[in-house]
Amino acid sequence: MNFFPRDEYYMRLALREAERALEHDDVPIGCVIAYGGEVIAAARNERELRGDPTAHAEILALREASGHLGGWRLLDTVLYVTLEPCAMCAGAVVLGRVPRVVYAAADPKAGAAGSVLDVLGEQRLNHRPDVAGGLLADESAELLRHFFGLRRK
Repeated sequence: MNFFPRDEYYMRLALREAERALEHDDVPIGCVIAYGGEVIAAARNERELRGDPTAHAEILALREASGHLGGWRLLDTVLYVTLEPCAMCAGAVVLGRVPRVVYAAADPKAGAAGSVLDVLGEQRLNHRPDVAGGLLADESAELLRHFFGLRRK
């Protein structure tokens, strides 16, 4: 995978967001969006908190970034997320024209960056971001394992 020097810094911020999701019993997934070297959006899963099936970290961060930039085209941004985006989030990334996505852990059950589907690489769509996966994957996966392990007891 092609990672850049600042990628780990931003992914660690996304992991912090994921940890904050635990405060309201949501699946610990976090997302940050960087633009021009600064974070313009940060979010965590809030499905349980909001009672909203679309309140995924990526969707909330995309909304925040759009507000920051004053439009829906998120050109020159990088989206960092702790779990491979699902089909809904990958679709929103494509629609928002995000040029680059970096994710931590792969999602073999719902991932849409190549694990189950490849929405982000679909040739028939009008936008395909560069995708790099696996950055800090172990840390992200451990957070998820711990969360789901507590629920199975």
